[in-house]
Amino acid sequence: MEISTVIGLVFGFAALLVAFVMEGGNPVGLIQPSAALIVFGGTIAAALTSFPLKTVLLLPKLLILSIKPPTLDAHGTIDLIVRLADKARREGLLALEEEARRIEDSFLQRAIMLVVDGVESEVVRSILESEVAAMEKRHQQGYGLFEGMGGYSPTMGIIGTVMGLVSVLSSLEEPEGLGEKIAVAFIATLYGVAFANLVWLPIGKKLQTFSRKEAHIREMMIEGVLAVQAGENPRVIREKLETFLAPAERGGAAHTAGAEATATASAAARA
Repeated sequence: MEISTVIGLVFGFAALLVAFVMEGGNPVGLIQPSAALIVFGGTIAAALTSFPLKTVLLLPKLLILSIKPPTLDAHGTIDLIVRLADKARREGLLALEEEARRIEDSFLQRAIMLVVDGVESEVVRSILESEVAAMEKRHQQGYGLFEGMGGYSPTMGIIGTVMGLVSVLSSLEEPEGLGEKIAVAFIATLYGVAFANLVWLPIGKKLQTFSRKEAHIREMMIEGVLAVQAGENPRVIREKLETFLAPAERGGAAHTAGAEATATASAAARA
């Protein structure tokens, strides 16, 4: 679970409310259904005009995805590929067919099966890279939706404010409560700007980050599978794949276990 999404949303709106109260405002005054209808209704309408209906209907799912993204275990993937490489060197590529059927990740499973089927390495790379590119385009529709809504929302807020001011200016002969009416008119701008910069744009950016991370791991899988097909040494494959990780994240479980074993052997020798 990506708890930072929840923390960011709660902290952001809480900071605005606390600051508003500190300035002497009443939070109840921020509740304006007409302003909400203009901003949120207008933003959704603009999104429907800009994006396919199927993409807009994914909005709730994408919101949940920003909190609970798919789990991609880079270290576990490296360990699995190294294990497959070791088995392929000992028993041949055909021995990986049964192993491939037990792989949960459909992309990696398909990649291994292409190798088992004897497809040329250039063709394997082309197929898998095309699949990654298609995945990125699908993801772009998702985070692009949020980026678009982040652009429409402030404009809808301004439209709501202008509409409110038109109503205020049409009743200047009644100065009683004029200041309050003007303040209410600006609530729409507040809604539009606040939701654009606290919800739509940040979530779009997070979804884009998730997409890039997934594409990066898919690229690592491609290099690993091609290395297995080429019959490279499993240790070399591990070193190659760990270059896809940040320096602080390198050194998988196998390396850790090896280091511990070496340290134990050295201590025993000294004893």
